[in-house]
Amino acid sequence: MNIERSPEWLPTFLVPFFSLSYPTNPPAEPDSFATSYYYSTGLLDGCFVVTAIAVMAILRDVARVFIMEPFAHWFLTRRTSFQSAKEVSSGSLEGVSNGNGHVSTVEKSDAARKRRREERATRRSVLRFAEQGWSMIYYTLQWSFGLYIHCNLPTSPFVPSKLWLDYPHIPLAEPLKCYYLIQTAFYIHQVLILNAEARRKDHYQMMFHHVITIALMVLSYIYNLHRVGCLIMVLMDYCDIFLPLAKMFRYLTIPTLCDATFTWFLVSWFITRHVLFIYVIKSTYSDAPKLMTLDWAPEHGHFVTYEALMGFVILLIFLQFIQIIWFGMICRVAWRVISGKGAEDTRSDDEDDVNSHIEDTTETPVPAHSDLKKRR
Repeated sequence: MNIERSPEWLPTFLVPFFSLSYPTNPPAEPDSFATSYYYSTGLLDGCFVVTAIAVMAILRDVARVFIMEPFAHWFLTRRTSFQSAKEVSSGSLEGVSNGNGHVSTVEKSDAARKRRREERATRRSVLRFAEQGWSMIYYTLQWSFGLYIHCNLPTSPFVPSKLWLDYPHIPLAEPLKCYYLIQTAFYIHQVLILNAEARRKDHYQMMFHHVITIALMVLSYIYNLHRVGCLIMVLMDYCDIFLPLAKMFRYLTIPTLCDATFTWFLVSWFITRHVLFIYVIKSTYSDAPKLMTLDWAPEHGHFVTYEALMGFVILLIFLQFIQIIWFGMICRVAWRVISGKGAEDTRSDDEDDVNSHIEDTTETPVPAHSDLKKRR
């Protein structure tokens, strides 16, 4: 435990939950983070992950309820009010009189139903916007943190062989350990959310993806493969900034920005997940066995045998296979953008499918031609 660097008022049994565990001496000649504290790894690191999960749950609700939902509600109601006023001024909404100069009961009823549908659609868009807002905030912050760490490590996505030199890379610098544990907590939190919310069409794909991701993160943490893990997370998180952002533009009824952001998401997805990521997989298969000492010597921090390394390669290939399936779906959405139909992800959830049948003949604050509903 990290009792020396913890507040005196904090009970001892709570120290692992609020601070990094296993502090140790820094290496004699560190190749990164020379002025940082250094740590070993162990089971108590799970306590910090538990705290991070709880903090994320709180931050997610705070961001949704107090920031994203009020903003989306203000923006959408203002736009709806403007559109309604424009229709009234043109005589298209409750301004068409019958022969006696009065609005008929049928017209009033139709107008009331229309307003209720618009209100329901607005509430739904507000909730969706808030959900995506939290994802955009998290991925932006965590990708920036990961990029900072990666830039301070002697590694490069274009020269992946550097990932394996001087293995094992222990002990861990404080920023790297914190980053790894927070990322692990995030994906465990995502699994909890995935099972708590209404199931979507890609529920099992998402669950399979998250389980593989968590397995890779935990195993790479235990096996001291932190540098390749850090690089992969940085590559994966970049495009995940732009998908929620595109969906946010969609829910705010800004289709042009929605489609433009989605296009950049498509380009960044292909480069990071199907070019650079495959490059890393290739290096794991071909470079690692040549540059690493593959043996089981826990007393020296060596946990990777050839069989274990090939196990990592298989998990990475599984992850790539899922992403290829998703990329095919993304390309179908891109074709809709090119053909002028707007972005609409084919992996919408069941709730959206039901609502689409109810609202397909009504005007809603969310245009149907720009419908991004992919879920990360």
